[in-house]
Amino acid sequence: MNEQIIKELYSVLKQRKKSSEEQSYTSHLIKNPELLAKKIGEESSELIIDFIKKNKQGAIRESADLFYHVLVVWVSLGINPSEIWSELYSRKLKSGIEEKKNRGEK
Repeated sequence: MNEQIIKELYSVLKQRKKSSEEQSYTSHLIKNPELLAKKIGEESSELIIDFIKKNKQGAIRESADLFYHVLVVWVSLGINPSEIWSELYSRKLKSGIEEKKNRGEK
């Protein structure tokens, strides 16, 4: 993934947060967290369906939709992408299996 495009999208979405709900869907989602949560669920489900069906183009579109909504969550909560990169980097050398065991997950 190109980190620069994420930074650019994040910056655009931060600006849209300041817009009125009538002018910006991003602003509307941020001001309606239940709707944002619902959209994340919908996009996740649609991605899962396309994955199961092995629909590559559908999975690409749904991944982009889901990623947009995740970025809106980051903007809403004031999470900078660099915080996500740091978290991912901290997991880089950890075994996923071991990490899940430490959290008590299966």
